[in-house]
Amino acid sequence: MKVCIAEKPSVAREIADVLGATERKNGYIEGNGYQVTWTFGHLCTLKEPHDYAPEWKRWALSSLPMIPPRFGIKLISNPTYEQQFKVIESLMQKADMIINCGDAGQEGELIQRWVMQKAGAKCPVFRLWISSLTEEAIREGFQQLKEQAQFNKLYEAGLSRAIGDWLLGMNATRLYTLRYGQNRQVLSIGRVQTPTLALIVNRQAEIEHFKPEPYWELKTIYRNVTFSATKGKFTRKEEGETFLEKVKEKDFTVTDISVKKGKEYAPRLFDLTSLQVECNKKFAFTADNTLKLIQSLYEKKVTTYPRVDTTFLSEDIYPKVPGILNGLADYAELVTPLKGTKLPKSKRIFDNTKVTDHHAIIPTGVPARNLTDNERKVYDLVARRFIAAFYPDCEISTTTVLGKVGDIDFKASGKQILKPGWRTVFATEP
Repeated sequence: MKVCIAEKPSVAREIADVLGATERKNGYIEGNGYQVTWTFGHLCTLKEPHDYAPEWKRWALSSLPMIPPRFGIKLISNPTYEQQFKVIESLMQKADMIINCGDAGQEGELIQRWVMQKAGAKCPVFRLWISSLTEEAIREGFQQLKEQAQFNKLYEAGLSRAIGDWLLGMNATRLYTLRYGQNRQVLSIGRVQTPTLALIVNRQAEIEHFKPEPYWELKTIYRNVTFSATKGKFTRKEEGETFLEKVKEKDFTVTDISVKKGKEYAPRLFDLTSLQVECNKKFAFTADNTLKLIQSLYEKKVTTYPRVDTTFLSEDIYPKVPGILNGLADYAELVTPLKGTKLPKSKRIFDNTKVTDHHAIIPTGVPARNLTDNERKVYDLVARRFIAAFYPDCEISTTTVLGKVGDIDFKASGKQILKPGWRTVFATEP
């Protein structure tokens, strides 16, 4: 029997449907030669300090630093997790083959490897590596299963990060709490949370100590166009008034007019961070809210894997682009101009050297139905970015006019859109 282990029950159900496993059991789904089971994210974690040495249970400076001779894992203390692990353990010990269907990334690899280690899995293990949960992607992934050994370095990277977090968190938290907590509070220290908190604290300190400084600018209006003195800002009002006296009642002479035509490229596709930034700017969503929404869209099969750090696509996605665009039924008006044309294969979009585990976040082409209002907002951003990437560049014209009043130079510039190109995609945003 082939045992497939997914990271969530919802993902397991999608995989089981594609594999033809339909018989629901306690903690797994069986059929067609497969048993599809699942975790609930992390089932296992690194052991606590007292699991290595009883004396480490008491917080004392004399016990620091705590460095176990060898790190171990244990089940998270939770009745539901423990019950599900027993199911997984039983399946794996009888399996002929295990297929790791965890999220295709560093954390997903770590989560599943720990479970397999704890379960004592001995049979061959293969890896399902997919970026979306569409039926096509799952079928293609199972046709191209990879050897587990190919992902050893990914697992080792995740394990190293987890051990580093443990060493810093356990030791530094105890150190700072004992030294500065004054027996009243725990001062939690972490690899991510501490520098992030420091950024916030430092920024708040800058705001509180900010001292506004007035400045003055010298401007003049000529034929309904505002020109600014190229001298820039004056930190002293008297200095600005001195320049003003020089130009009063004098003629304004245009000395040069230049027109420069250029192009503006479509914004890059989204990685998780840029999507979180955009959602915060447009909808005031927190980073965590955006992550939950895009994760939900991924599980609903309408967008690709969300925890990515690249804005590029791998070149093997290019042949699939027309199909994805055709599937965006709600955006037919925007997609129609692209039909029947050769879509650009720009290095700004497709670059294998810029893609590691996963490509940028894009729609899958599966109809986006039954979305919440907030999910629809996030999906709309992803879909429009993807469509815009294949539109022509926006052509612009920038006009710069230089003028002179006495011996003082002035400048004005303006931009005109000649051909909107990709901007058309955003002209009808809700």
